[in-house]
Amino acid sequence: MVLMIATGLGVCSLRGAGQSTASDDYAALAEAPAKASLRRNPREEDTQDRAAGKKLFLQHCAECHGSDANGGSRAPSLRADEVRLATAGTLFWILTNGVVRRGMPVWSKLPEPQRWQIVTYIRTLENTPVSIKNAR
Repeated sequence: MVLMIATGLGVCSLRGAGQSTASDDYAALAEAPAKASLRRNPREEDTQDRAAGKKLFLQHCAECHGSDANGGSRAPSLRADEVRLATAGTLFWILTNGVVRRGMPVWSKLPEPQRWQIVTYIRTLENTPVSIKNAR
């Protein structure tokens, strides 16, 4: 069962137990066009942009991905190797276009510099083993 929830920030999916696999959660990363994947993040070196990206993440993404980005019932972890190994351009493309079939909204209305700030923050996240995630 997949329940779509409308929020002030967009639409998030609420998956029932056993409704998704890790490969399903990250399949959209492989769908980014090569040109998009090769884009470089113009804000990746700016520590102020990392802080701004974290603030934007908490405002726009944490509702589904969790405030610690470890994921939850609505969206996958952004600390997973699949995300950590994705290029900045791929993450930007996903953020811009969403993954509507999985319940992730399109964030193209968010100004481009802010989307890059979120990508900058996501790229700073470290992998958290599943055992730690489930122990919380």
